[in-house]
Formats: sequence, C-alpha cells, structure tokens
Amino acid sequence: MTDCLFCRIARGELPSRKVYEDGDILAFHDIHPAAPVHFMIIPKKHVDSLMQCTTEDQAVLGKILLLASGLAVEQGLPDGFRTVINTGKGGGQEINHLHVHVLGGGSPRPISTLINQK
Repeated sequence: MTDCLFCRIARGELPSRKVYEDGDILAFHDIHPAAPVHFMIIPKKHVDSLMQCTTEDQAVLGKILLLASGLAVEQGLPDGFRTVINTGKGGGQEINHLHVHVLGGGSPRPISTLINQK
C-alpha cells in the first residue's frame, strides 16, 4: 500500500524516532505520546488490522509481542508496561496499519482514554 502513513515510515519516506528495526518490523516513538514512554511496533508488511491477519502473519505477530518486553526495558520500563492493539474503527484504530502500542512510566491512564484519544 503506497499511501499508508506507517508504510511510508517503514520505507524511510517519512521521519521517525526509531527504537528498533529489522527486515520484518519497525518500532518507533509515537508522535502524540499518551505516557512518558510510548512507542509503537509495526510489521513492515502492510496489514490493515489484527482482524485481517492470517496464519501467514503468525510469525511476525509473535515476533512483535516477544520484542515488546525487551524494547520496553531498553526504553526505561523494567517494572512493566501496557500493550494496546486498537482494532478497526470500533476499537479506536485511527491508522489502518496494524500497530502495537507499548506504553509506560508515570501513572497509568484508564484504557478508555487511550482508545478515545484524538
């Protein structure tokens, strides 16, 4: 998908504050953080949302979730963090590219404020 915001970031066409990158995944800081530490992990392959994932995406989904812990610790969250996957319009997803939010530090905000954040 050529005009997807996250695809453009993954291709290096738009700047980001990278946390991690390999051939399958990119992690970068959210430009509108909802916590002192807030980054996202995306697959480089375009998938609209978790609802569109198939068994072909199983390996990269597992890789993303396993990577979240190590990156969270590296970013200063050794005591824990929150992961959020907004899925579809009804789940508060604003950008149609699967992404996992990793948040932490400070006082946790109720999940409803993250879902309804504009």
